[in-house]
Amino acid sequence: MTPDNTTTITFAMERDTFGRLVLTDAQGERHVGITPVRAFPLTAPGEGISLVGGDGRELVWIDRVEMLPPQTRALLEEELAVRDFAPTLLKLHKVSSFGVPSTWTVSTDRGDTSFVLKAEEDIRRLEGGALLIASAHGVQFRIADAKALDRPSRKLLERFL
Repeated sequence: MTPDNTTTITFAMERDTFGRLVLTDAQGERHVGITPVRAFPLTAPGEGISLVGGDGRELVWIDRVEMLPPQTRALLEEELAVRDFAPTLLKLHKVSSFGVPSTWTVSTDRGDTSFVLKAEEDIRRLEGGALLIASAHGVQFRIADAKALDRPSRKLLERFL
């Protein structure tokens, strides 16, 4: 950080003709196919982002996304939105059985769907009453506050907690 509380940007980012992210570092070297990775995706999604090269090594560390120039920030947020697909579970309609594996029918902020819960360990408790539920296909469903769900949803969910 510089004394005026802004980050000095020493890189440029763009998309190539194939849609891959390209980073040009401070030395002018181009790195094709970089991947942004959030350090704290749930608790601080706008802080601590690493830009990782194809070899898995970190090329750039970004303290705060809001400090980036608008065009760079837009590119980064667009890429992260694709990677961070995690619908918020709003209502639990039914479960096929109270054992696992079981099929859950739910409403999310992205629409109604169903998914398979393979094991009870696929429900992770987060701070503040939040939950993260991993489906058999790897989709992460978030519940911001389990206590805020309607009563029937809470009753179904409690059978697995």
